[in-house]
Amino acid sequence: MMSVFLLELNWKELFLGHEEWSFLLEIILRTAIMFLAIIIGLRVLGKRGVKQLSIFELVVIIGLGSAAGDPMFNKDVGIISSILVFIVIILLYSIVTFFIGRSKKFEKLVEGSSICLIRNGEFSIENFKKENLGSDEFFAELRLKGVSQLGQIETAIEEISGEISVFYFEDHDVKYGLSIMPESFNKTLKNIIKEGHYSCTFCGHTERKPEGSAGNCPKCCKDEWVEASNRKRVT
Repeated sequence: MMSVFLLELNWKELFLGHEEWSFLLEIILRTAIMFLAIIIGLRVLGKRGVKQLSIFELVVIIGLGSAAGDPMFNKDVGIISSILVFIVIILLYSIVTFFIGRSKKFEKLVEGSSICLIRNGEFSIENFKKENLGSDEFFAELRLKGVSQLGQIETAIEEISGEISVFYFEDHDVKYGLSIMPESFNKTLKNIIKEGHYSCTFCGHTERKPEGSAGNCPKCCKDEWVEASNRKRVT
């Protein structure tokens, strides 16, 4: 049964679709031309357009990629049309960046703005809620920067590129804070067994607590706590 299926299979259509073998040479030429067009386009955009991408710059790169991709293998898409799309995208990019350089309001509208996520070792809750950023993902980024607990951080800012900029306390200023090590959240507490420093698992607010009921966090009103850490940052 399998051998009959293989014999009836149209191998040419499987590998080439409805095109002829000669179109393979045309694909090579089309790809080479569009590859050169991409290089020229990115050179015109400059280093700013290919560094850490903002939302606006990402749209530009996707637009260039879409314009370049189809004519590489699609016989119905002419190269001249794609080059024209390239030119329009680059012109629009130039116009928008011109106005970005002239107006802070326009820059904020197009690219957004940097936002403070941590201040003095605790979450800026309202700002954090505005971002599509899960706490596990955020903690992973901080751990990659050598952070083990929030009390090591004076300020953490999410830049318009999505990168996280972190400014640290000096070692002698490091305070108790929420540990962000994976195992730290395995033992959340609502009752304090041993007096010490404890951190709210939701906002990172840290305070010294006596034995007894942990109560609600005065900052976010949540009631789950973990033992705080005052570990120094290892660099």
